[in-house]
Amino acid sequence: GKKTPWIGYFWSGCAGEYKRGLEIMGIGIIDIDNHECMTLGSIQTPDCKTLDNMDKNLVDWYSCYLISRKDKLQSISKTVVADAFFSKETFVTPMCENGFHVISRFRNDVVLYYPTLEKKTGKRGHPKWFDGRIDFANLDLPRCKEYEVNKGKLYGLRVYAKAFKRYVSLAIWYPMDGRTDKWQLYFSTDDSMDGREVLDYYRTRFQLEFCFRDGKQHAGITSCQSTDFRKLDFHFNASLAAVNLAKAACKRLGITYSISS
Repeated sequence: GKKTPWIGYFWSGCAGEYKRGLEIMGIGIIDIDNHECMTLGSIQTPDCKTLDNMDKNLVDWYSCYLISRKDKLQSISKTVVADAFFSKETFVTPMCENGFHVISRFRNDVVLYYPTLEKKTGKRGHPKWFDGRIDFANLDLPRCKEYEVNKGKLYGLRVYAKAFKRYVSLAIWYPMDGRTDKWQLYFSTDDSMDGREVLDYYRTRFQLEFCFRDGKQHAGITSCQSTDFRKLDFHFNASLAAVNLAKAACKRLGITYSISS
């Protein structure tokens, strides 16, 4: 109803349009090797009017919230994996300045440059930072490392991201199966990572979506009827905690996790 705090219109990826309701952001810790996720918590997303009153946009608000919890988060991991919405300088730069590394996905038309092959000459001044802009339709393969994957082709290299004014590790995946997207670009601000790691980290991010799915289907995350902000917050986190407990119980009993059973 109208008295529900922070109710508004939010983007629905499933529906492909903005829909009226509430949105929550989840933070989870992901086991890359076993492809499992446990939620650390959730926070309700402010509506547009609230953000305007704060003089912030959604990206600012998300980065500020994560930075406010950096001591606890960085005691577990310093790597934040986020979807393509967060591949913006206004998110990446503050996160890096506060000791995080960000893994996300670029738009296909992003401006990236090959690192320079020019050697120091001993003359005054720094050598140029980068060579030409990368044309992903005609990739300079000798500069790249190719990885063996089940589908398509995967290349990795260190590149200069103009928007971030920094080098990043880039994974370039060509689906090669007649899809409309000719390539997909994944990056990490930790430029020591290799391309396969970057892609694996990003794809494992989707395990967090399964926590929300199980919360909706079996743990009543959408069943709260309160209009009190604190009660809503407690309900969302209690629901996700129930999913965590179910996973922990399955692991202790040595059975395959299936919340529906």
